[in-house]
Amino acid sequence: MFVSPFRFILCMWLTTCPAFNDAFSVYLSVSFLDSHYFAFLLLNVNNCWQGGSIQFCWGGGRMGSLGVSDEYDLKGAFPEEEKKVKGVEMEFDPSSAPPFRIAEIRAAIPPHCWVKNPWRSLSYVLRDFLVVASLMALVLYLDSWVAWPLYWAAQGTMFWAIFVLGHDCGHGSFSDSALLNSVVGHILHSFILVPYHGWRISHRTHHQNHGNVERDESWVPLTESMYKKLDDSTKFFRFKIPFPLLAYPIYLIWRSPGKKGSHFSPYSDLFQPEERMSITISTLCWSLMASFLLYISTVVGPLPVFKLYGIPLLIFVMWLDLVTYLHHHGYDKRLPWYRGKEWSYLRGGLTTIDRDYGIFNNIHHDIGTHVIHHLFPQIPHYHLIEATKAASPVLGKYYREPKKSGPIPFHLVPILVKSMSEDHYVSDEGEIVFYQTDPQLSSKKKQQKAA
Repeated sequence: MFVSPFRFILCMWLTTCPAFNDAFSVYLSVSFLDSHYFAFLLLNVNNCWQGGSIQFCWGGGRMGSLGVSDEYDLKGAFPEEEKKVKGVEMEFDPSSAPPFRIAEIRAAIPPHCWVKNPWRSLSYVLRDFLVVASLMALVLYLDSWVAWPLYWAAQGTMFWAIFVLGHDCGHGSFSDSALLNSVVGHILHSFILVPYHGWRISHRTHHQNHGNVERDESWVPLTESMYKKLDDSTKFFRFKIPFPLLAYPIYLIWRSPGKKGSHFSPYSDLFQPEERMSITISTLCWSLMASFLLYISTVVGPLPVFKLYGIPLLIFVMWLDLVTYLHHHGYDKRLPWYRGKEWSYLRGGLTTIDRDYGIFNNIHHDIGTHVIHHLFPQIPHYHLIEATKAASPVLGKYYREPKKSGPIPFHLVPILVKSMSEDHYVSDEGEIVFYQTDPQLSSKKKQQKAA
């Protein structure tokens, strides 16, 4: 069966739309995979060849509610689970260890949720790059003042989706092949100027130490003494939107406050000696992409490159900082940070927060389903919703179901603003600490708003 390029691109576009996602699947005949696509067959033939066709499944969007009641209405829903949490009445208790073990959560997740399908993962890569190319072609064809802002928003969102797939490669949830993960991860992350191995390793450190004031890696809270050493302008820019949403490139170069090292240097404190070659390769790939952009700028001029690539890259950075911040901040009841013996992998992971991003859930590969991802990063993104639903009865009140979003997640804006206004630092002492507010900084912001 022959599939025309137009129909194929149309299929790819439809799969990015949640309205089509649940009922839509695309079948491609093996005859479609001619010599131009032989590379796909070489990657992992033994997992794919089933009769006469290949099925590309692009489902995995957020399919309504997870089936868990509002967090204050769970009591009585799972009587057998209430016995497990006797003494805490299903409430999140930061002062004591969770009343369940991580093995119980793992056992509740269906076995097929752990299975990685490289062909399905590659279909998402193909989909995203086709959308990116189509958006570029469309805006160059229209070339109007109306089209460009829409393009920047859409393309920046697609760059973020590409980052998420590279993130999956870094976790090994893309496939069981380390080589395939590395090759695809380098292609994806280098395209958006992210050093693949450098970020992969620092992100691994974040997962292994999340919620630990002393060892966590990203969005680590300032201690009170560190905060007081900052001058007023630094405090202002650190907590004044939109500046925190542009922090990612700074983090790649200089790391988080109070920590030293660069994601580009093989001799950074972030990395072990045996990882230096990997860092060198990733930095080289990053440099090749940067050099390509500079070369194109000399051919067509810097302004077209900035419009076509640079502004979407800034939108991507804002998406990344927004999402990663809101997964670890902004809950109505402030969540704890731990030190010393009070910290554990499970306790740290349970302080993460799921978020609903409306129509963007499917586009950026359900990255908002974050709690189970933090506990079990090896689960592919297309199984996270089902895994979360299965684990919710065990987690009880330790799982905070996200507030439902409209098509556009405007509800997250006041959450972000409130957190930036209140979550300034944690105490220098104590093994269980919470964010505290600098009243002077908050009063200055209120005065500026009034003016």
